[in-house]
Amino acid sequence: MLENWVVVPTCLPTVLRRCHACASERFRANGKFRINANHKLLDAWLLVLCTACGETAKLTVFERTNVRSVRPQMLDRMHDNDPGLAAELLQDPVVRRRSRVALDWDDAWRLDTGGSDHPDREVIDVSVRFAARIPVRPVRLIAEGCGLSRSGVEKLIADGKLVSAARLSGKLSGDFTFTLRR
Repeated sequence: MLENWVVVPTCLPTVLRRCHACASERFRANGKFRINANHKLLDAWLLVLCTACGETAKLTVFERTNVRSVRPQMLDRMHDNDPGLAAELLQDPVVRRRSRVALDWDDAWRLDTGGSDHPDREVIDVSVRFAARIPVRPVRLIAEGCGLSRSGVEKLIADGKLVSAARLSGKLSGDFTFTLRR
């Protein structure tokens, strides 16, 4: 029987970028946007606040873009300060690269196992799905979902009792499956 686990974001991740005012390296996004129009050209930024001093920094969404090339729905969502759009843009690699930022997902996600109870079963097949591109170590997910220690999970991998087509060392942010034999 295949079980389905889902890695779900609980809040927006912390933005890692150096603050010019206090030298802190952590910002939080609150979903606010700033849009500036100059004739037919638009600039748009996602605003983030320093966690130490409250200084505002701008992450560039688009620069000197013709008004006609921006989807009206996106522009409406920016005017409404849509937190869902902020989450989408924070995960966009183009926006992160343009603004030279990284994301810290610590304490910004949870694992939903569906409340399954499986300690008595001999073989467990699990499909792990990511609701957002959150980089997490599979060993940590498996340990949390099965109620084991991380070293216990690594021992199961070494003994060949935990197998997966995906590489279980390092971090993953895409869907994978694994089989645990006891």
